[in-house]
Amino acid sequence: MAMSSGALFLAVFLACVVEAVEALTIVLAAGTSRDWRSAISGVVAGVAVLAVIVAGLGPALTAVPLEGLRLVVGGLLLIFGLQWLRKAILRASGLKALHDEDAIFRTELASARAAAAGGRGLVADWYSFTLSFKGVVLEGLEVAFIALTFGANQQNIPLAAAAALAAVLVVTIAGVAVRAPLARVPENTMKFVVGIMLTSFGIFWGAEGAGAVWPGADAALLAVVPAVALFALALVAVLRRSAVLRATRTQLGAS
Repeated sequence: MAMSSGALFLAVFLACVVEAVEALTIVLAAGTSRDWRSAISGVVAGVAVLAVIVAGLGPALTAVPLEGLRLVVGGLLLIFGLQWLRKAILRASGLKALHDEDAIFRTELASARAAAAGGRGLVADWYSFTLSFKGVVLEGLEVAFIALTFGANQQNIPLAAAAALAAVLVVTIAGVAVRAPLARVPENTMKFVVGIMLTSFGIFWGAEGAGAVWPGADAALLAVVPAVALFALALVAVLRRSAVLRATRTQLGAS
């Protein structure tokens, strides 16, 4: 039994929005501070590289037996999701600074303005080109990974690809309209939610790939997702309390 088309679309869309916002911030910094034509050329080159990678990986994933695919995909999603969830928990508990696209944009802008000018071949500004290219490829690889793994596992790569494309288009249109990083997007909350989702699906599919049988089949996700969410929220509460106790002890010791 496969997850519903709506659930697949939503899961991929939310995860890809986060990556698209980060890529957009880098491209905007390159174009605003240096040269838009070179920055856009970097975007086009990055998209072309991603297209080649996806064209190669897509058919390869569909050729893998479903059980083996779920084991591999589950393991990768678990690693990937736990990294996101760890950072989200630390941010929510106050032990790590919140993700701030405005601050990141200002940092990228300052670095771009300080870099030496110069072009290569048909590219007028090599720094803008490479900055945009790297941003698109690195963040785009994560988008491709999410779309391909979810789509291949559910045997519906076209729908997952459509969700990823929709996320990128929505973020791009919004970014072009405001010409600024999308600081109003609740990215910290979204990363928390996406971390929970990726971790939950990683646990679920990894266990299935290893031969486990979940009670109620895919309906077990209705228990796995809330369980992971509650555990994450409990960790936030514990870490916040620990931080408050440490701060209190420090103040008492200083007095």
